[in-house]
Amino acid sequence: MPSYTVTVATGSQWFAGTDDYVYLSLEGTEGCSERHLLDKPFYNDFERGAVDSYDVTVEEDLGEIQLIKIEKRKYWYQDDWYLKYITVKTPVGDYLEFPCYRWITDEKEIVLRDGRAKLPRDDKTQILKQHRRKELETRQKMYRWKEWHPGFPLSIDAHSHSDLPRDIQFDNEKGIDFILNYSKAMENLYVNRFMHMFQSSWSDFADFEKIFVRISNTISEYVMQHWKEDFMFGYQFLNGCNPVLIRRCTEIPKKLPVTIDMVECSLERNLTLEEEVKQGNIFIVDYELLDGVDANKTDPCTIQYLAAPICLLYKNLESKIVPIAIQLGQQPGPDNPIFLPSDATYDWLLAKIWVRSSDFHVHQTVTHLLRTHLVSEVFSIAMFRQLPAVHPLFKLLVPHMRFTIAINTKAREQLICECGLFDKANATGGGGHVQMVQKAMKDLTYSSLCFPEEMKARGMESKEDIPYYYYRDDGIKVWEAIKSFAEDVIHIYYESDEVVCEDVELQAFVKDIYVYGMRGVKASGFPKMIRTREKLAEYLTVIIFTTSAQHAAVNFGQYDWCSWIPNAPPTMRCPPPTEKGTVTIEQIVESLPDRGRSCWHLGAVWALSQFQDTELFLGMYPDEHFVEKPVKEAMAKFRKNLDEIISAITERNKNKKLPYYYLSPDRVPNSVAV
Repeated sequence: MPSYTVTVATGSQWFAGTDDYVYLSLEGTEGCSERHLLDKPFYNDFERGAVDSYDVTVEEDLGEIQLIKIEKRKYWYQDDWYLKYITVKTPVGDYLEFPCYRWITDEKEIVLRDGRAKLPRDDKTQILKQHRRKELETRQKMYRWKEWHPGFPLSIDAHSHSDLPRDIQFDNEKGIDFILNYSKAMENLYVNRFMHMFQSSWSDFADFEKIFVRISNTISEYVMQHWKEDFMFGYQFLNGCNPVLIRRCTEIPKKLPVTIDMVECSLERNLTLEEEVKQGNIFIVDYELLDGVDANKTDPCTIQYLAAPICLLYKNLESKIVPIAIQLGQQPGPDNPIFLPSDATYDWLLAKIWVRSSDFHVHQTVTHLLRTHLVSEVFSIAMFRQLPAVHPLFKLLVPHMRFTIAINTKAREQLICECGLFDKANATGGGGHVQMVQKAMKDLTYSSLCFPEEMKARGMESKEDIPYYYYRDDGIKVWEAIKSFAEDVIHIYYESDEVVCEDVELQAFVKDIYVYGMRGVKASGFPKMIRTREKLAEYLTVIIFTTSAQHAAVNFGQYDWCSWIPNAPPTMRCPPPTEKGTVTIEQIVESLPDRGRSCWHLGAVWALSQFQDTELFLGMYPDEHFVEKPVKEAMAKFRKNLDEIISAITERNKNKKLPYYYLSPDRVPNSVAV
């Protein structure tokens, strides 16, 4: 009688094993096996990290094995089981792999297909077509779209982390409890004694050092020492944690009436301001988005303020970017002066602090929350709804969706909800952050997520013109490596553009993103359909780059650049100055966050800058969803390209006082998970 050797691998996560009854049956082209009991209580099989083998004997040869059915029946209490994969050795010695990488909960049956990736057109038998269809029908009931706020990209329909499907929950919910993590961070930073001291001002800048953690040779300490300098101010627009706003100025806007007399002493080429603009030496950052946004009113004891500044910058003869003019409001007038480097020291310093505070708000809410977290959640939900596990694009994308829906759900539960942690220290808390996302949606376009196109749109693509823009340099390299990998995978499964057009599951995935994520807004430029392999490669690159590299670039530098409070104030407690010559050091300190808000801010940027304990970095794919040799070769090529980027970045950073490493692939997690 024919015998099949079945090997079952259990996950290594905590509580991944099971003591329940586990049954298996095989379904082939020539028939089905009976249901076989693999494990029962106290047999000590299927323990955490275990690989167990069994012989399954059948009366007749089953032909080509198409499906494996696994059933789990409860013995005593609910005992979830994480099944990694099953391999089957056939009677003729062939090996088949059946990836799972899912939790089996309650008393459920799951049906697995072998690991070879298949497009819809590849399934010829009714049983495989039906399995594919049923999987998507089940997933679409589990992964439902919901509007969290009007105008937002749609998100998952879940009130809390525990409402999510088990497969996308964190292994340990405590590990991503924001309240717990922030409190732990403040304890670890030895600032918990200040955390409840709201309304209590610091004495002076040096007083902020009481909550500043000195770690030798870190960027944060360099920032503390040099934050007042114009060079440091300008450098952050290129390589800080929000390096996405600066653009080349092609015309001085009418709302910023800067004259040559104002800035002449800052220009180094003996040219007029107009000539400097024409030569491409003037840059601008405009925080117009903040205009009209309501400041946080959740604490009646502290009035908080926002501004919408415009900052003009100049590339000097050393090719460094420095500020030359700052206007703190959008409407020019006598009570909205243009501050200059030639002004009194404290006038100029406070103007720069206001810009840094505004930059912090746009970074947190638009650059970070909207353009990485919320967008990545859209990609994740659409993937689960429209791509079955056997689809090559599901296998390609699923590592880049790991824990994204979970972290966003937890954020809506604790962090950015009404009365959440965001309200405690941020001037855009209490609803301002919601207004900002709603306003920023008009600029959330497909082309703005295409890294090279976004660089060109801002006039920042030239390495010769702007030599110290490491975010751009490293980002282009990582973008190209991801795109090359996507192209390699696409060419394995899509032999022509026609095959792309015919892939109904791919087209449903793209449509879901456009209709629900981008709310069907034609101006977003998101495609409704993909017609060519070239466009598909770009589309997949946008998804993988956004969920990995872009998030890493704007997230993991937060402690480096924002832990020195005067360099990134999360709130301001006095209104912007309306005249020159009146600012004192006391006024600046009174404007900056109080002790309590400073500590909550410090705990937040520390917690958000930490990698997960089980972090998987770009190119690391321990879950073997793909089994085919050509794809594994493409992965090896991808990792080789990433290793070369790591080496180049490491070499460039040698002996630099301000190394830039946020886009080094060994520091870029595969997914948005923090």
